[in-house]
Amino acid sequence: MNNAINQSTLDELVAQAVKKKNIVSVVLCVEKGDNSFSQVSSAGNMEDDHPYFLASVTKLYITASILRLRAENKINLDDKISKYLSKDVVSRIHVFKEIDYSNDITIKHLMSNTSGIPDYFTSEVFLELVNGKDQSWPFDKTIHSVKQMKPKFKPGQKGKAHYSDTNYQILGEIIKTITGKSIQEVFKEFIFDELNLKHTYVYEDSNDLKPLPLNYKSKQLHVPQYMSSIPAEGGIISTAKESMIFVRAFFNGKLFPKSDFNELLNSFNFLFVPGQFYYGIGIAKQPISLFSFKDGLIGHWGQSGAFAFYLPKKDLYFTGTVNQIVGHNVAAQLITKVSKHF
Repeated sequence: MNNAINQSTLDELVAQAVKKKNIVSVVLCVEKGDNSFSQVSSAGNMEDDHPYFLASVTKLYITASILRLRAENKINLDDKISKYLSKDVVSRIHVFKEIDYSNDITIKHLMSNTSGIPDYFTSEVFLELVNGKDQSWPFDKTIHSVKQMKPKFKPGQKGKAHYSDTNYQILGEIIKTITGKSIQEVFKEFIFDELNLKHTYVYEDSNDLKPLPLNYKSKQLHVPQYMSSIPAEGGIISTAKESMIFVRAFFNGKLFPKSDFNELLNSFNFLFVPGQFYYGIGIAKQPISLFSFKDGLIGHWGQSGAFAFYLPKKDLYFTGTVNQIVGHNVAAQLITKVSKHF
């Protein structure tokens, strides 16, 4: 189709999505790269400008911050993490088959989920949270937990990747070491202020009720202690429109040199968990067709049902959320349906 979509059609598609099982909140912003189309639509208990949890979409903000620091010659992706972290943190974080590879791990290994470091966010942690045991997961707790677990493979082992939130907690700590600032301060300086984002911030106050509560299946999920303890891996709050401003800036060289972008798309590895998608260097690729894996979405999902993607084939950007922990298929179907109108 050739731009055969308008606001009413978008509203209808979003209204259909909110009728799916356990989906009570949907917001979708879609824009053409040439600015010929820009619309936002919401349904259920979500308004167009309602703030929501980005969850792991936050990882794109970490990627942008790392590349900004590299442009300032303050970090190299091949640097060992031991250059920035204390021996207490690095020691025995990766002991695989009785060999300690802790000092071999690089920044790039963390960004691409090829470090082999286990994910502290195990199924047990997930089940505790969704069953009402809200808890904080600060960096020291994460490192202690991970050192009791077995690594998945040697750092950088060819063809191996394992999605690990631990990697991004470590990247957050490295950014703090380099800048001497908190992640909240870095995000504000590097991204929020740079893009004049007025409704985007890091969730720090567990009493903050502005973002829409998360949903897990048929129940609301209240985990403010957890969400306020993970700023680097998933702590940003935003709106669909401000998330759009960010993702366009991310892909168009406003936050780091545009020439760096192709590097992110090198060496994609297929992941089965937490969903079936590919991971490059600080960025994910999501196929939207069984017949074409090359023409998929690039960006990131959030565990919350949030998304921020670019579809190069049609020069389309998508941001928003279905605000449902197990709602990613609904979001993917919605994006696919909308893209067919262009």
